[in-house]
Amino acid sequence: MTPFVIGTDTLDLAAFLDVVRRCRPVILGQGARARVEEGLAFRNELVAGGRSVYGVNTGFGKLADTRIDTDRLGQLQDNLIRSHAIGWGRPLDRDEARGMILLRAVSLSQGHSGVRPAVIEQLLWLLEADLHPFLPSRGSVGASGDLAPLAHLALVLMGEGHLLDADETRSDAGPVLASHGRSPLRLEAKEGLALINGTQMMNALGLLGVARTRSLIGWAVMALNLTIEAREESLKPFGARFHALRPHPGVEAVASAVRSWMDCSEILTAHENCSRVQDPYSVRCAAQVIGTSLEVVAEVEAVLLREGRSVTDNPVLFPETGEVVSGGHFHGQPLALRLDALRVAVCEIASVAERRIDLLMNGNGGRLPRFLAAEPGLESGLMIAQYLAAALVSENKQSAFPASVDSIPTSLGQEDHVSMGSIAALVLGPTLDRSFAVIALELLSAARALQYVTRPDLAAAIGRQAHDPSPWTGKLLAEIAARIDLSPGDRPLTGDLETMLAMMDSDIDASFAEPLAILTGVRP
Repeated sequence: MTPFVIGTDTLDLAAFLDVVRRCRPVILGQGARARVEEGLAFRNELVAGGRSVYGVNTGFGKLADTRIDTDRLGQLQDNLIRSHAIGWGRPLDRDEARGMILLRAVSLSQGHSGVRPAVIEQLLWLLEADLHPFLPSRGSVGASGDLAPLAHLALVLMGEGHLLDADETRSDAGPVLASHGRSPLRLEAKEGLALINGTQMMNALGLLGVARTRSLIGWAVMALNLTIEAREESLKPFGARFHALRPHPGVEAVASAVRSWMDCSEILTAHENCSRVQDPYSVRCAAQVIGTSLEVVAEVEAVLLREGRSVTDNPVLFPETGEVVSGGHFHGQPLALRLDALRVAVCEIASVAERRIDLLMNGNGGRLPRFLAAEPGLESGLMIAQYLAAALVSENKQSAFPASVDSIPTSLGQEDHVSMGSIAALVLGPTLDRSFAVIALELLSAARALQYVTRPDLAAAIGRQAHDPSPWTGKLLAEIAARIDLSPGDRPLTGDLETMLAMMDSDIDASFAEPLAILTGVRP
């Protein structure tokens, strides 16, 4: 795979995922290296001069008024990393950790942090060696950077801290570095502060969440399509002329994807002139709900990528003018608000899907058996699948409270407003997990319902005629049926749900890219 060159190549979502998930090599480009060297030279001038510069020759936070002797500046940085390395909770997984490492390297390469190229090269070596640092997920309040997680990362660079094996067993970092012939990083002035003042944990988790949300939306549209055919709903609310009157790009894209999917559906053709006047909102307004979430994802992606290419530490050095600015680029508010919005958007995708699951259980005016049971009463069918979806959606709602509206001052009030963007990022993953499960439940329910619409024997048993679905629905049904028994009859469904989720986590969605391609083109 061609290396990603920092300073030359554009950090977009595809490039980020290539590095994080597929171990694409990363190198520091010559242009970026030159900028780093310029920043380093300016930092050395500051150290040699008599000027007090925060984090270079002073204490930190509320201790910034304490001047540090020149011969103790390295010790100052070591102490900073060690004292800030306190965290709790599950460690960041491999992808999350690799994302954090990449983003920190890209930020430091801008040349405004005053670090040596060796600092960035030590980060990139971790990626190259595919070593997984132990990074507790809790400890950041999303301002002054993700201090605690980044301090644990810096410890590993120094040959301290821990690395995680494949089974998540901790190993001391020092011996692992030695076994790879790698020397520990010896920190110089400002380098410890530059390593930990940044938003890279929340940014990495956010970008991974964006990628998962885009996948979730694709599956949500596929599940919607199955439900539309299973319940023989109208396509008129998805018409191009109709949506041109209110041209929100995400909404139009979802409606277009539905129309493309439904081409040549015998089911919907046979039901065009039915007596039903209007479909329920969860179907009729699905493009508006899912499409708006898609627009939120697009905006959040743009913000997170802009952040990923930014300088986020403090103080910021301007070698060309000799300025040192002590500011707030480490404050996570630009990410926190967007990550909260993304989480709400994910919740809404699951919320409207749960309502469609309920619709699939109600018999559809006698055209489906209640709860999709072969003998309702004797059998309960998929009744409890809707219960599970309701429970998951309720839990999503509990987690939807915006983290960014909270702020607890730190450092004796010096840091008197914090973003809690780290909390917003950490809550996003479990919200996505639950939402994928809800969409999987809709796929299971709609696939079972379609058996009564497409199979002549089951259709005849409830007094109706069978019809063929759209080719895309037929293809998806075949994929599901190859893994899950869709025939009527009560049986435990947990295994079916797990199988469906595994299918959704595979690359099978690429087989359905053609009718859904328009979804990827929505931009803010």
